[in-house]
Parts: sequence; structure tokens; C-alpha cells
Amino acid sequence: MDSNAVDPLSFDVSGKHVLITGGTGGIGMAFAQAFADRGSHVVVSDIKPPAEPLRHERMRFEMLDVRDEAAVNALAAKMEKLDVLIHCAGTLVPFKEHQPGVFEKIVDIHLFGNVRLAAAFRPHLKERRGCIINIGSMYSYFGNGRVPAYAAAKTAVMSLTKSLAIAYAEDGIRVNAIAPGWIDTEISKGGQNDEAFNATVMARLPSKRWSPPVELAGTALFLASAASSLVNGVMIPVDGGYVAS
Repeated sequence: MDSNAVDPLSFDVSGKHVLITGGTGGIGMAFAQAFADRGSHVVVSDIKPPAEPLRHERMRFEMLDVRDEAAVNALAAKMEKLDVLIHCAGTLVPFKEHQPGVFEKIVDIHLFGNVRLAAAFRPHLKERRGCIINIGSMYSYFGNGRVPAYAAAKTAVMSLTKSLAIAYAEDGIRVNAIAPGWIDTEISKGGQNDEAFNATVMARLPSKRWSPPVELAGTALFLASAASSLVNGVMIPVDGGYVAS
């Protein structure tokens, strides 16, 4: 086999350079730890520093607000290499997203932030034939009256993932997404603590539990590896069977 050929059976991510936005959050940090533990070099970015110092020698922190195009471009200029871009930054504001200003803020983070990052780092990813991993949601598949901006943005992320996969294919860049199910994170605490909402979720959810963020990390590792070389333009539900039920 050609020494430069990609092994389609390899799940190896060692030596890869990874950027994770929203990296200090539950899902972002679970991804960062998983990649760093397997030999990747990880830049953890977020709007605020981590609560505790990063404890892995292959991780470093960069402050970043994904709503700030100049800041995104500055980070791109600072980074020499990138193989994997993961946009985890996000938030939601239940019952307040019907206000246009709040709606705009949520969509800016989840959707426009995604576009800013993809545009800024496309040259890096082209150089290394890298990949983008977007983060969708169960609300990529259906609406929610509590968080209409979040649901609208996450539905748009699904379409954007398909569109960028087509557009970036000429550069050898794959673009996929993960749709987390009911994950135990800070922003999900409100739903978990709402008895009526939680009961509705559990009634439909085959796994019958809120899952730790680490259970999403294996899918991210797969999408970043050569084993997923033919996977492009899709969103993978990692949801304990919720969408199927």
C-alpha cells in the first residue's frame, strides 16, 4: 500500500490538530479529553476560561467569541495547522427566544458562528484534507415552543452541513454533524429538573436516561478518522433511540 494512502479501517486520530469551540462545556470538554487522550493536539476555545486549568499536555486554551468575525479570523491567522474543526459553542434561553433580540443572539452563535468558523478555517482544512464536525440537536428534527431560536438554528445546521459538504468536497474536506440526544450538561439541567418535561422525554426515550457527554465522543472520533472517509454531509443522531421511537 502507498505510504501516503488513507487506511479506511483506521480509527487513529493521533497527531491531528483539533479546534473545539465551546470547549469548556460538558460536550466540548468530553470531546477535547477524548482527542487529547488519543494523541491529538487540541485547542479548547470558549467565551470564558475553563473553571479549572486544563490538565492535559496536548490541550491549550484560546479565548473566542464565535459571534466576533475579527476574533475568529485572528485565531485562524494564529493557528498554522488544523485537521478537525468542531463547533460546540452554544446556548439556549427557554421561553425567552420569542423575543427577536434573543432569537437573533441564539441563531448568531449556533448558525452564523458555524459559517464564520468554516470560512476562516477552510484553507487550513484544505491543506490537510481535514473535516468539520457540526453539532446539531434532537431539535434538528422537530420543533420546540420553549426554544424556537435554538430549534430553528439546529435545523439550519443540518442543512448547512449538507451544503458545506457539497461545497467543500472539491477541497477534500468532509463535513458532518452529530445530533446529541438527551445529554446531562449544564444547559440541559432546566429540562431535567422540569418534572413534566422530563416525564415526556423519558416516555419516548428507549434508553430511559440522560447520558453523560462522553458517550458522544466516540462518534466524533469516528468522524475525524479515516474510518469515516466515505461519510460526508450527514447528521448522526446519538440519542439512545429517541428519533427512532
